[in-house]
Amino acid sequence: MSWWIGQARRRVSGEVPASPDRVRAFYVDLDNISQVHPLVQWVRGESRVDLPDGYRQDYRVRDRIPLGPLALPITYRARLIVPAAGPVRARARQFPQVQLDSRVDFAPTETGTRITEELTITAPRPLLPLTVEQAVAAHTTMLAAIAKLFAA
Repeated sequence: MSWWIGQARRRVSGEVPASPDRVRAFYVDLDNISQVHPLVQWVRGESRVDLPDGYRQDYRVRDRIPLGPLALPITYRARLIVPAAGPVRARARQFPQVQLDSRVDFAPTETGTRITEELTITAPRPLLPLTVEQAVAAHTTMLAAIAKLFAA
């Protein structure tokens, strides 16, 4: 990694009042994401490849990135690797050299499911603090919205 690019790791989690199987199925269907992710405008499925133990799905995603009073539209590629069981891996690549990689676990709890996202965020150093702040806030809001959706 060059001196120009920085990296940060964060963890976000939330409780959802539904079974891990139901929550995981909702989460891995990115067509659902625009309902719960505060930055996502739309998602378009692209290719899907079956793997020996699951599948890989590629998407095009349009976000609205807030910049003061304006919102900058950004279209980027996202990929989910969904094994038959266990953690889901996600990867998003945006301009300018912004990357978000995650490992998502769905653990049973007494009242449903705990979703835990381990985020690795990479961005040009001048953008890293804002990118990390926005990613953590958006994913925290997303997990709360998933919980609210399942509670309804």
